[in-house]
Amino acid sequence: MTRLLRPACNLDASAAGGIMNSYAQTTPWLPVRHELNDLIGYCQTMIARGWVTVVDWGGEVAGFIARHHGFVHALYVSAAARGQGVGHQLLRNAQMQENSIDLWTFQANTAAHRFYRREGFHEIERTCGAGNDENLPDIRFQWKRGQL
Repeated sequence: MTRLLRPACNLDASAAGGIMNSYAQTTPWLPVRHELNDLIGYCQTMIARGWVTVVDWGGEVAGFIARHHGFVHALYVSAAARGQGVGHQLLRNAQMQENSIDLWTFQANTAAHRFYRREGFHEIERTCGAGNDENLPDIRFQWKRGQL
């Protein structure tokens, strides 16, 4: 099946919110802080602002990235599409359009750490988590064009 990278449309909010919700529901260390409808609303807002790009794989949203001015607000891949290059495709597209990208991930999300390091990101800051909804320790990663 062909994977198409495209700007998100309003109809994608439900799928994107569902991917976020599924991740929260199946990740033991992550406290569930938001209901599905709230996540769909959050995705609707990001889509309306023009921040969201999706990977459409056979007519289904396999993953999405929400970014604005070099900051990634969200990057999620559906469980069925993980390990298939969807996250790489989304991030590589963002890197082609930006000179620098910053993002946060939780310290407990070791799979994300490995992924971002493979994609050329470097850790630049750690916090105790007081600044995020989940109150979980987090890490700020950064990528800069031309940085090794």
